[in-house]
Amino acid sequence: MIKLLRVDHRLLHGQVAFSWTQELGVDCILIANDGVMRDDIRKTTIKLAKPQGVKLVIKSIEDSIKALKSGVTDKYKLFIVVESIEDAYRLAKSYPEIKHINLGGTKPAENTKKISKAINITSNDEKMLNELISTGYEVEIRQVPNDKAVNYGEL
Repeated sequence: MIKLLRVDHRLLHGQVAFSWTQELGVDCILIANDGVMRDDIRKTTIKLAKPQGVKLVIKSIEDSIKALKSGVTDKYKLFIVVESIEDAYRLAKSYPEIKHINLGGTKPAENTKKISKAINITSNDEKMLNELISTGYEVEIRQVPNDKAVNYGEL
């Protein structure tokens, strides 16, 4: 069962590893990211941030979609973390059982606009988020579980 799909450019770090894992009561974290699969240093860093007693799986976006569709993840209370809105979009569109997306942090960059203290989006991100919302997805902005969730669709 997917408890949450979170967008966080830092992927797994203290805030995600501990506060969200405890709040959601998950027993498995899936890091879905193409870049991490090719970067042993990032992989090692992510593994160091894993909370004790929680399984950690790191897969590419495509392999994550295959795993979700195969049912192999059904036995877990799953927390999926991706690096970008595009990754979340790809997962959500390929696996319609995902209906809720949490925006936790995206990097400021050229051609982005700041929509909250930790969320910066491009015009392409905005199009993807609006499409998801128009087809029934819930998209919230919230860094930690104790923060008040802000509905992206109401911005």
